[in-house]
Amino acid sequence: MFKPLQLVVLTPAEILLDVAGVHWVHAQLADGGGIGIWPGHAPLLAETVAAPLRYADDLGEHSLLLEAGILQITPGQVTVYSTGLASPDAAAGRSSENGEEKRGARLAEALYGQEIQTPNQSGAI
Repeated sequence: MFKPLQLVVLTPAEILLDVAGVHWVHAQLADGGGIGIWPGHAPLLAETVAAPLRYADDLGEHSLLLEAGILQITPGQVTVYSTGLASPDAAAGRSSENGEEKRGARLAEALYGQEIQTPNQSGAI
């Protein structure tokens, strides 16, 4: 039997969540599907969208509304790298495409410590 998970949610500025004893985690992925993560899940690196991150521990089920980010699963741990908490509008998919590009660039810059060029309106970099 596998031990419960450690769930960590990080932004460039702070640790939003660091919880031990997590039974499962559910996140929405950029490919349009959701993923359920249980102890013993295979390692994975995936892109998430602005949506609730749900999880359960001994105290019950919880939800945290996050901006788009990166989900990393390693043995015994789930880490989400995000730019921060999302507004309900962003989670409902009402943000602009240009806004998504800017958030992605900010997240990449925060994670990698360098500015990342994004395509302009014509598609050129």
